[in-house]
Amino acid sequence: MVVSYRRVILEQLRRDLALVWVRRGDALQPLLFAVMTCSLFPLALGAEPGKLAPLAAGIVWVCVLLSGLLGLDALYRSDADDGSLEQMLLSPAPLALVIAVRVAVHWLTTGLPLLLAAPFLAEMLQLPRGLLGVLMASLALGTPLLSLVGAVVAALTVGLRRSGMLLALLAMPLYVPILVFGAGSVAAAAEGLPYVGALALLGGGLVLASVLAPLAAATALRIAHS
Repeated sequence: MVVSYRRVILEQLRRDLALVWVRRGDALQPLLFAVMTCSLFPLALGAEPGKLAPLAAGIVWVCVLLSGLLGLDALYRSDADDGSLEQMLLSPAPLALVIAVRVAVHWLTTGLPLLLAAPFLAEMLQLPRGLLGVLMASLALGTPLLSLVGAVVAALTVGLRRSGMLLALLAMPLYVPILVFGAGSVAAAAEGLPYVGALALLGGGLVLASVLAPLAAATALRIAHS
């Protein structure tokens, strides 16, 4: 049986986007969480630029990272509950391709809104405007990498009930290097040091994860339902 990869991608995109639209309130939670969390720092530390500016990039990155954790448990949960996941496993379409589309939709509905909100968050935290480009570049490379790594962790815990805390515990050690290089690139730029190396490492990690993460997640899903 010949499978049209283009048709698989389009059908999966249509289905996943329709599900996101039905649960659009849940899709907005990561963005709202990031905005509310960032808004607490000026209230706690004060609005003086000398206090907020050195911490702004790290605060934005931490808020983005924590916001990304909110939607991970739902990445495969609804499919596991209604039996769609078994159909995905039995489908002749490559499971890794289906997961890659699912991760892309997750980033479009979670990571992209956070990326678009980053200039507002940076301005609220009084990040120097000369560093905004570096911050945006690090987030553009880092947020899809967070989604890809999170997809693998979510696949490992899909068979567990109430796996939210375990999911966070497993994902955080894998997220820390992304956080370090992402926020570190902005810190290096602020000090006048070379920052391209940190962005290159994020880019290399994104390319590697784009190939390996869907395969790893597909294997984890098959093991969970074996």
